[in-house]
Amino acid sequence: MNFVQKEIKIFLTCVMFYTRIHVPRWVDHSEEYLNKSTKYFPLIGWIVGGLSALIFYAAQFALPVSIAIILSMIISIILIGAFHEDGFADFCDGFGGGWTKEKILEIMKDSRIGTYGAAGLILILLFKFFLLYEINITVLPSVIIFAHTLSRFTAVTVIYTHEYAREDELSKVKPLEKKMGMKELIISAIWIIPPFLLLKGFMFLLILIPVFFVKWYLSQYFTKWLGGYTGDCLGAIQQVTEITIYLSFLILWKFI
Repeated sequence: MNFVQKEIKIFLTCVMFYTRIHVPRWVDHSEEYLNKSTKYFPLIGWIVGGLSALIFYAAQFALPVSIAIILSMIISIILIGAFHEDGFADFCDGFGGGWTKEKILEIMKDSRIGTYGAAGLILILLFKFFLLYEINITVLPSVIIFAHTLSRFTAVTVIYTHEYAREDELSKVKPLEKKMGMKELIISAIWIIPPFLLLKGFMFLLILIPVFFVKWYLSQYFTKWLGGYTGDCLGAIQQVTEITIYLSFLILWKFI
C-alpha cells in the first residue's frame, strides 16, 4: 500500500468513526489507522458543515429561513449520530452532578442522560438556532462550514496540548488516548484555511481570540477536575466553540 492509499484509508477511518456516513467495505476497524485519523477531524467539519450549509441554501428558497435552519441542524446531527451533542450532554451531567474525578468520570460514562444533560442540550440547541437565525443569510452557509471546521480543529488542539484523563479500559473513545504530534497538528491546521477564505475578510481572524479563550478556559477546567480531557470533554469543546464562533461572527458583522 503506497502513501496516498494509506492516507485515504486513514481519512475514511476518520469518516467511519466520527460520522454515520457509509464507507467502503475494505475500510476496517484498524486501531493503527484509528489512532492516526484524528488529524483529519477538521476535514469532517467540511463534510458535515458543507452538507448542512447545502441543505440550508436549498431549503431557504422554498421555506421560511427558520425552517431551513432547523433542517440544516437536523442533517448535521444525523450525519454525526449526535456524537458531539451526546458528549456535551455527558459533560453537563458529569460536571453538574459529580464532585470528584472518579464520580465525574463515572457519570459521564453512563449512557443515560440526566437533568443537567437534558437542560444543557436543550439550551445549547436553542442558542444555536437563534444565533444562526440572526446571521445574514447571504453569508450563513459559509459561516456554518467555517464553524464546523474550526470547532473541530479546536478540539484537536486539546489532544495536542493536554493529557487524556481516563486510565481504565472502559473509555468510549480509544484513539484519543494517543498523544498527537506536531506533524499531525500541522496537517490538521491546514484544513481550516479554506473555510477562512470563504469569509473573504481578515477581520474574521479576530474570531480566533474568543475561540482560543474558550479552549483555554475549558481545558483548564477539565485539568483542574480530571487531570486532563475525555472524549466527552472534546465533544463539549466542539459544541461550545461552534456557538462561540456564531456569536463572535454576529458581533463582528454588526460592529466592524
